[in-house]
Amino acid sequence: MRINRVLEKSSGLQSVIDQDLGFGNVFSDHMLVREWADNAWGDATIRRRAALEVEPTALGIQYGQSVFEGLKAYRGTHDEVARLFRPDRNAARLEASCLRLCIPRLPAKEFIDCITEIVSVESSWIPRYRGHALYLRPLVFANEGHLAVRPSSRYLFVITAAPVAPYFSSSTPGLRLKAEGRFTRAAMGGTGAAKTSGNYAPTLQPMAAASQDGFDQILWLDAQEHAFAEEAGQMNVFFRIGDEVVTPELSGTILPGITRESVITLLETWGIKTRSRRVSMRELADASRSGELLEIFGAGTAAVVAPVTSIRHLDEEISVAPQAEESLAERLRETLLGIQHGEIDDPYDWVVPVL
Repeated sequence: MRINRVLEKSSGLQSVIDQDLGFGNVFSDHMLVREWADNAWGDATIRRRAALEVEPTALGIQYGQSVFEGLKAYRGTHDEVARLFRPDRNAARLEASCLRLCIPRLPAKEFIDCITEIVSVESSWIPRYRGHALYLRPLVFANEGHLAVRPSSRYLFVITAAPVAPYFSSSTPGLRLKAEGRFTRAAMGGTGAAKTSGNYAPTLQPMAAASQDGFDQILWLDAQEHAFAEEAGQMNVFFRIGDEVVTPELSGTILPGITRESVITLLETWGIKTRSRRVSMRELADASRSGELLEIFGAGTAAVVAPVTSIRHLDEEISVAPQAEESLAERLRETLLGIQHGEIDDPYDWVVPVL
């Protein structure tokens, strides 16, 4: 695979340098585009970011044959080096998503080469503030125009980049969740473990309703009984109950998060008992009433690690017990950011410098 560069001489960076970035409001100058046709991936091209011409009957639009990923490039606090965090895990998850959606696989090395190349080109767009990053959105979608329900014969692989601030404000003491008892995010045998575009649109209505009721995010429950915790918004969720940290097991309805995986590794390294298993709302309510529910937090690429103060389930507020010492959520967040920004050692070889 070759990666061609057709670069803009002018940049829009200066016009947004003092702008409040938010998350996904601002985009960098270039994008990477690669096409699948004649049963093979072609060369990639980095070119000016612009609208794509897409056939209105493209199968990715008509039938949702589309998958994506999300990862970040961080600027080193002390050395200014751009760093990727575990891109190999994003490559593996994208491959699994492609398999589930009948999309041609993108080899891991080629995925990482494309990510590294676009970060190298757009390195000036990586923010210099701690916790800020250049968010990378790789997308694969079917672009053959057709109305038959079948896999496409043509696909586009596109990477866009956006400088972003932290997803949640650091001044927020914690999130308040609503346990969603009516709508479900994913069911057994579905696409819950794939990062496919069709998983997200059905979440918008219940999330908007929860926001109107004063909640920050939704806690998604299982589809069968609506009795077991699964995900918190777009994050995996963790519960510290007594001397143990538990997180819902990956049963096919939960997205296997890279940050989730990293959090589990850190907790186990620190000697903290950690288990992946089913977690019922009844168990959480009982632990809250007894004072054993010490922490709830979400983990994801966008949010890193975000503390949760309470969950509203039916007519009960499930709240965490007040803690005097530093929370696990804060320790995890600081450790992950320290590794991502090159401030502390990386004994796990998670970071990939972009030189």
